[in-house]
Amino acid sequence: MLKELVVNAAPHETRVAVLENGNIAELFIERGDETNITGNIYKGRVQRVLPGMQAAFVDIGLNQAAFLYVDDILDDTSDEIAKRFEQESELEMELELDGDENQEATEQDINEGEITTGSNWKSCATSECPIEDLITEGQEILVQVAKSPIGSKGPRVTTHISLPGRFMVLMPTVDHIGISRRIDNDRERGRLKELLLSVRRDNYGYILRTAAEGIQEERLRREIEFLNKTWEDIQKKNKKASAPSLVYRDLTVTFRAVRDLLTDEADKLIIDSRAGYENVLEFLEKLMPDLKVSVELYTGMEPIFDAYNIEGDIARALKKKVWLKSGGYIVIEQTEALVAIDVNTGRYVGKHNFEETILKTNLEAVKEIAYQIRLRNIGGIIIIDFIDMKKSQHKEKVMTQLNEALKKDKSQTNVLPLSELGLVQMTRKRVRRNLTRTLCEPCFYCGGDGMLLSGKSICHKIYRDLINEATDMMGNRFTVKVHPEIAQLLHGEEKHLVSSLENRFGTPIAIYPEPHYHIEEYHIFESLA
Repeated sequence: MLKELVVNAAPHETRVAVLENGNIAELFIERGDETNITGNIYKGRVQRVLPGMQAAFVDIGLNQAAFLYVDDILDDTSDEIAKRFEQESELEMELELDGDENQEATEQDINEGEITTGSNWKSCATSECPIEDLITEGQEILVQVAKSPIGSKGPRVTTHISLPGRFMVLMPTVDHIGISRRIDNDRERGRLKELLLSVRRDNYGYILRTAAEGIQEERLRREIEFLNKTWEDIQKKNKKASAPSLVYRDLTVTFRAVRDLLTDEADKLIIDSRAGYENVLEFLEKLMPDLKVSVELYTGMEPIFDAYNIEGDIARALKKKVWLKSGGYIVIEQTEALVAIDVNTGRYVGKHNFEETILKTNLEAVKEIAYQIRLRNIGGIIIIDFIDMKKSQHKEKVMTQLNEALKKDKSQTNVLPLSELGLVQMTRKRVRRNLTRTLCEPCFYCGGDGMLLSGKSICHKIYRDLINEATDMMGNRFTVKVHPEIAQLLHGEEKHLVSSLENRFGTPIAIYPEPHYHIEEYHIFESLA
């Protein structure tokens, strides 16, 4: 499979698209704000310790306090920490930008009593490491952002520092050696472990990435020295810095893509900025001199994302309804608790029989659903409502193809069997903010509800309010100011409502359009003739 990285580097926004055989598969966006801070290391100050939740709020110098779980605080359980590092997939460790919108708490949630110690919160009540014995309010602490802030939720931080390189991840706070599970040759795994043990120092922990397969001692030694030097610089800055302050900024999204994707996955990088192009070449020469990949400067007149037909796919990924080639479609609805995906036959009527029509629509939907989940970065609980199938072999075929299609996705997924109601329940690990939350905001009209009152409903609401107003009427006429569309209805299709009120009360009702009004907004005034 041909993989390319297409980079649109604007002054205040950088977008990196991962193309697979010419089609966008993933999109990473970074802007000049505090939304993408995963990997940054801060010297923070503990604001509040919450024994009942076994967590704490930490001031790291941002608008929102960071959230720290007891399991993310260093203690003597270094082996358990290292195992958790190793269990994380490589992409989740290295490119994670944002996390679960619903998992983190805010200080306001705590103060308003909206968060309780339930199944979502880890408790150390019976443990030997209660959080109040590990940290105290006012204490200065070095933390790394594990999940960036989303909306009203502050970032999640950890004291388990990790510094990714091309061939390995340095874990300076634990003594552990790990090897990527994608390296499945036992002899190579043994060679790498012996090699790493022979060259490491200071008992730092390391996890060798897939790119380390076949690496020789000198190259491995150089990367260890580079990562160790980075950690030493962080420690020095931490000693001098006052809390709260930033002591280490992770690589930009472009360099992270070069480090984590261009090294052993993508074959080519195309970027539309000369300065960015030169910086990438310098980065490769400095850190990865032996890497043989193609880096090109895009000089076309057409914007780079238009030239590679990416903008249209991004716009399509923001729509609720996605059409299938056959004429069927899927509808993707995102809620606070879960994402629901509905499959419909739409305009597709088939050629043979109804069961075959349903099967073909469901199979086509499977590919599009797997693609959209990955592109939109949909995470958490996902419910898929396939069109009901009668034949067991059809159900098995759809489920087999769904699981196969999801194999391209590096985010961890768990798919349950098709239920009796024709529903598929699945979960997908969140690795960064989803595309809709990154590029969109709630509608200023509906406030995120996704629905507005219909024009007729507004007209009838005005009708009822006029009846109520008439009981206390002091003047001898009504003036109603409304949105122009509502005015058009009241002067036309719904004119009978106005006429019936005028006949009922024996007083004229004047309707005036106000272009600046919200469509649901209206005001009723009484006046003398």
